[in-house]
Amino acid sequence: MTSSLNRQIAIVTGAAKGIGKAIAHKLTQDGYFVVIADIDEKAGKETETSIDPHKCSFVLCDVGDENSVKRLYEQVQQRESMLMVLINNAGIIRDNVIWKMSLSEFDEVLRINLRGTWLMCREAAKMMRENHQGRIINIASRAWLGNPGQTNYSASKAGIVGLTRALALELAKYQITVNAVAPGLIDTALTRNLPDHVREKLINAQPTKRMGAPEDIAEAVSFLVSEKAAFITGQVYHVDGGKSIGASVI
Repeated sequence: MTSSLNRQIAIVTGAAKGIGKAIAHKLTQDGYFVVIADIDEKAGKETETSIDPHKCSFVLCDVGDENSVKRLYEQVQQRESMLMVLINNAGIIRDNVIWKMSLSEFDEVLRINLRGTWLMCREAAKMMRENHQGRIINIASRAWLGNPGQTNYSASKAGIVGLTRALALELAKYQITVNAVAPGLIDTALTRNLPDHVREKLINAQPTKRMGAPEDIAEAVSFLVSEKAAFITGQVYHVDGGKSIGASVI
């Protein structure tokens, strides 16, 4: 890992592409040295190069594996800089109606999305408590309110909301804030690969009649890790074009 030049460190999981990559890029613009944590080594190294190797560094990490997470934090501890920010963005989907969903499809989504977020939070809390400051942002999803075909994914994201609220209470006295950002329909490789008729149906269900961009999520994260949000904790910020207020698929 290259020198962080004594800057504050931000860890972003699932940062090799999509929303995570946009968040990593924005945080480097905000002055953080960003640790890009991802299971995709090729994409992670490409992201490191595309942003700036002097402002970020890729670390291979499976967030659902305890030993892999501990190795990540051991590398962060080797730096002279302070861990100030953790963004838990890594996540997967394995959609299916419940009567067709396998146990492995349920378990893997919970392992990465919820267990992975919990493991990353646990190790970050150990470091941030010592410094009496820090910001943790968990990327949930509008799906935490419920989506058909996503009993595993919705459960994992609802779990992240509960985790966020409980952790905010535990860490508040250490001047560590914990919040969640819940994206809606975002223009990523995943949504671009949807069949045209499916994508159009989802867009038409949006009050704004358009998808959001990864940068919309990055801007929300940037605000929540800033001093402007120092008195905000335990909250869920929906960045979803109004979808969470009740619009339905038509």
